[in-house]
Amino acid sequence: MYCVDAGDRPSGARLAELVAALSLATDLGLGQPQEHVLRQTVIARRLAAAVGLPQEHQTAVFYVSLLAWVGCVSDSHELAAWFGDDLRLRADSYEVDKAGLPKIRFALDHVGEGSGSARRLTMIGRFLTAGRGRVTRSMLGHCQTTGDIAGRLGLGAQVGRALQQAFERWDGKGVPGLCAGEQIDPAMRVVQIADDAEVFYRVHGADGAREMLRSRRATEFDPVLVDLFCGHTAELVDGLDEVDAWDAVIAPGGDLGPELSEAAFTKVLRVFGDYADLKSPSWLGHSAGVAALAVGAASRLGLPSDEVTLAERAAWVHDLGAIGVSAGVWDKPGPLSAADSERVRMHPYLTERTLARPDRLAEIGALAALHHERIDGSGYPHGVRGDGLSLLARLLAAADAYHALDEDRPHRAALGAEAAASVLRNEVAGGRLDGDAVNAVLAAAGHRVRRRPALPGGLTRREAEILVLMARGLSNKEMAERLSVSVRTVRSHVEHVYVKIGVSSRGAAAMFAMRHGLVDTRIDM
Repeated sequence: MYCVDAGDRPSGARLAELVAALSLATDLGLGQPQEHVLRQTVIARRLAAAVGLPQEHQTAVFYVSLLAWVGCVSDSHELAAWFGDDLRLRADSYEVDKAGLPKIRFALDHVGEGSGSARRLTMIGRFLTAGRGRVTRSMLGHCQTTGDIAGRLGLGAQVGRALQQAFERWDGKGVPGLCAGEQIDPAMRVVQIADDAEVFYRVHGADGAREMLRSRRATEFDPVLVDLFCGHTAELVDGLDEVDAWDAVIAPGGDLGPELSEAAFTKVLRVFGDYADLKSPSWLGHSAGVAALAVGAASRLGLPSDEVTLAERAAWVHDLGAIGVSAGVWDKPGPLSAADSERVRMHPYLTERTLARPDRLAEIGALAALHHERIDGSGYPHGVRGDGLSLLARLLAAADAYHALDEDRPHRAALGAEAAASVLRNEVAGGRLDGDAVNAVLAAAGHRVRRRPALPGGLTRREAEILVLMARGLSNKEMAERLSVSVRTVRSHVEHVYVKIGVSSRGAAAMFAMRHGLVDTRIDM
């Protein structure tokens, strides 16, 4: 690697943008259409301004709104155990006032959903004796998880305090029930109304949103804020269906705070990875393990530091789209149905969509979405094959496969390191995984692998590949397109090749390549 560590260099990304992107993953976990939380945030900011909250509270509303429901993933496993489909449960929950008899009736209607009648009756009995307390504890876990994420992102005490009150109610009948009325942080009171109002406005129109809020006035919601919303609905939802919610929240020229350093950027993506791993207990640590393997493998192949960093970042976030698949599917102990399999096959695409903006995330998301693709086209979701998969995509696929095979899953026990390595080698033999990528991953995991003969001039395999393409007359842009890397990365490789082999022209480089038999050697990266 020849690029110096640039961890303190500005990344071009801001925390506000990354938190907004994370909210798109939260939409998946809530069973809501993409940009629900962003639209909710537009409403919340307008409502906060209309009620005249001080500027510090309005600033808090921004982050509280984007993060309020991020903890929903933490209790997915428990909710799926009781209710079958955690996504459907959360989506349906917007239709009821979640306290007292309506809450109990709603829960009983969903307990054991998808099960036979006998099992449902058994589960209803169990729920009445023990389930309600467990669901309450899972709601507390939601708040604790949200607070942990906010703390790791470096947000202030005011935001953290408000996030702990996500399930509190104006009438004091919320969870954990430690505050009521004006004791609830103003930012959270605003966000609670904006959340439900966005759903009802989208589904039932302005009249439906007003009717819902009035029915929960002074019970679930702050009566002053309800009256304000109902009296100024047109202004608060003006243009909501026409504007780009992302642009409305992340306004060009707005105060989004300073740029994150490259190191801080990676730390935020680590939070994303840990967040994704909460979807199923069997996944804990998966994203971190894949990231470590990807970094180790990329380093062993002599890739420049910017490509090693890209591999690490894509590995951290590769399963973010899995939040959009019910935990009932991920935790299933037996074979998946055809419908469930299709949902599973969509999760890499959901990762890419979640990370589509800003530009710094889009590059990472595009790579992360390839972790289940295979060289022979048998992977998913797009069936990309052959040259369509860059070296980094092949490394990520190998790292994810190896680490998953060595982890317990609901439908099987961990295979163990040697058996996992054997499976990967068989995948190489079958033309599905790349041999160089697999060897690098296995070496990073501590396996002994056969070393390749050293290349002339101290060239890395990527540099040798660049040398051959350069000798054949490809431009930097054409090489970048062929290898799915940036032009800047190719330019850096070319400079290193010339220095290492001691030439300064394409013709001399071509002679070097032929003299050392590189032109006739397939260097598949």
